[in-house]
Amino acid sequence: MKIDPKSPADLSAQIAAAIRDAIVEGRLIVDQRLPSEAELAEQFDVSRPTVREALKRLAAQSLIRTQRGATGGAFVNRLSFPDAYAQQITTSTLLLSMNAVSFETACEARYALERACGALSAARRSADHLATMRAEIHRQGQPGLTDEAFCASDVAFHRALVDGAGNPVLSYQLAGAVEAMQPLMNMITFTARDRARIIALHEDIANAIEAGDGDGVTAGLTALEAETQALAKAVFEARAAK
Repeated sequence: MKIDPKSPADLSAQIAAAIRDAIVEGRLIVDQRLPSEAELAEQFDVSRPTVREALKRLAAQSLIRTQRGATGGAFVNRLSFPDAYAQQITTSTLLLSMNAVSFETACEARYALERACGALSAARRSADHLATMRAEIHRQGQPGLTDEAFCASDVAFHRALVDGAGNPVLSYQLAGAVEAMQPLMNMITFTARDRARIIALHEDIANAIEAGDGDGVTAGLTALEAETQALAKAVFEARAAK
């Protein structure tokens, strides 16, 4: 593992990148203990505080964990998909907000990914996945349900659909695509969403899931995308006209 001391890049970032690459390439394996701070400082010819900052960066990415005691130190972590969900959602949300990605583009990507799960979910979903979807549909129809609660239920419905596909890679990707869009979806929900229409589309999707009808799930998601895009267009046009 090497760094370039003449590079303008932060030294701690370079060290973190070098260790991360070693983990990704398998030169450092799961549960392997990293060299001590003193050993890493000597290896990279930097101060211990610089090494400590690099290790903090790696810990923030869940790539390493630290243990105290005589047998402690920094160890390569076993990263799981559930552990990575929160980071994926945060990163996706920041990308959408900071890079001014249009709602139309984000919505298109979200539903394209979700449709990829449709047929798989229809074939593989468990009884629990379907029960969750049915429970969320029931919740969405409750009188007095707040906009915030409706949006949270919407996310839970779609997470059950995606997780029903039984593919952790797709679930990981959709964690960002579905939940990163939620701030924008909330705005539309609060201003224009027809709950009855959304609930009806959710029921169509759940019925298709229960029947093992992958094409029906795809059609339901396509209709839901069209409804969402139309509502968004109306909201944005109304705002532009003010």
